[in-house]
Amino acid sequence: MANTTAVANEDFEQTVIQSDVPVLVDFFADWCAPCKAQTPILDELASEFDGRIKFAKVDIDVDGNKELATKYGILSVPTLILFSNGEIKDTMVGVTSKSKLGQKLEQVL
Repeated sequence: MANTTAVANEDFEQTVIQSDVPVLVDFFADWCAPCKAQTPILDELASEFDGRIKFAKVDIDVDGNKELATKYGILSVPTLILFSNGEIKDTMVGVTSKSKLGQKLEQVL
């Protein structure tokens, strides 16, 4: 993904929680078809919000990342969690449209 950072359990705190800009985290799995449908939407938004919102991806099937999935209650993928100032501002489960996501991103700016 363009303008998107892969995040793991080890660097989640620094990359997401301590970020000085809002962060949209995509919890996904490689085998997940809806996750693949969400990716182009996130790519477009990452370009549009470049420098204003950080976009990150967490592969829930990677060993260390299972802790993150448990911590944030990820039961279904894709799950998008919007963080601002280290706090969860919104959670979206399933494929989310570009317009709906764009509105939610604008709200945290």
